[in-house]
Amino acid sequence: MGPQPLGVHPILVCTDVVEQALNDALGADPAFMRADEKAEALRRLSRLGDQVTALRLRVMTGAGELAEATADHTVATWLACETRTDPRAQSGDLALARALERRWTRLAAAVADGSVNLAQARVIVQALEDLPENDVGREVMETAEEALVGYAGTYGPRELRRLGRRILEVAAPDACEEAEGKSLEREERRAAGATSLSMHRLGDGTTRVAGRLPDAVADRLRTYLEAYTSPRHRGIGDGDSVPPRRRLGEAFGAFLEAVDPARMPLHGGDATTVLVTIDVETLQSRLAGAGLVGEEPISAAQARRLACTAEIIPVVLGGKSDVLDLGRSRRLFSPAQRKAMAVRDRRCRAEGCAIPAAWCEAHHATNPWSRGGRTDLADGVLFCSWHHRRAHDPGYDTRRLCDGDHRFHRRT
Repeated sequence: MGPQPLGVHPILVCTDVVEQALNDALGADPAFMRADEKAEALRRLSRLGDQVTALRLRVMTGAGELAEATADHTVATWLACETRTDPRAQSGDLALARALERRWTRLAAAVADGSVNLAQARVIVQALEDLPENDVGREVMETAEEALVGYAGTYGPRELRRLGRRILEVAAPDACEEAEGKSLEREERRAAGATSLSMHRLGDGTTRVAGRLPDAVADRLRTYLEAYTSPRHRGIGDGDSVPPRRRLGEAFGAFLEAVDPARMPLHGGDATTVLVTIDVETLQSRLAGAGLVGEEPISAAQARRLACTAEIIPVVLGGKSDVLDLGRSRRLFSPAQRKAMAVRDRRCRAEGCAIPAAWCEAHHATNPWSRGGRTDLADGVLFCSWHHRRAHDPGYDTRRLCDGDHRFHRRT
């Protein structure tokens, strides 16, 4: 960087150097870069952008006097006014900066050196602050922080959010089941209390229902839902104490549970079905525990309720067995095999793809049926339609990774 001017803070020297370098690079045309140079530039610019933002957050935490001088609520509102940006976004950045500085120092160091990006950091902070610290103790919180920072080297924000909700299995395996179950039950109670749905006719032929629907469609939906909000369906003593919006929201949930999957559109060859994954001991016990719907955790109490609902399939429950290995007897995977793959794969198994299993298609992963392959569960994998086409494209090589994902690479 060269010698620093006397009396100038290193952060201001850094901003001068970065600003000058950016001005020098703005005239360069990236169209003349090689593909490997573009890839390197995108990776490094993304990392540098996060590091610059992390430095801004550090400055924000120590700049409270700026708000005092202008009577702003916080430095976030002052900065939003100075830079003509969204005050809510700046307030969110300030909250993240304070959390990193005051509580999550290991994560703060990882953000500063660029090994954790800001999107990952936001997810990790939220996951850590959702943990019941009073129940598990500070040592477990530190273990959870260390584990999530480590996972950030492999997983993006979406995967980290799911890992964060189950991080107690790593940080406190002996106490995680009960703690997680209680946390999920609290979350479900909050969600039930916040449930609402309203319809507002706009007078232009449409009705706003969170989004907007044609009036005829909205009228039909309201008719269906009001069948569930009828007084004869309410609990004794409820009367009119439940707000109409909440009653309508609860009715919408009941309506969805009553829909006949046999009359729904097909996703990748199978009717719409909800699969609940939970071990049988947790399902049968009355203790707190957790299961999964897709990749989202639910409480054991919720899983027991779903197990009693028509067309909700608890994966662990008994019943008529389905043959999952069909050999050469048929070319296409059966609905039973697709359900098993949905439980196992949960999403498109192309590396980095998050398309859910319900939207995916079953693919013969090792050996195509046309070349003598078997239609067996072990040889099946779920791909979204985009990656399914790539899997059959001779212009791409496909390699199975150790975690079960598949990596595509264009042949040269």
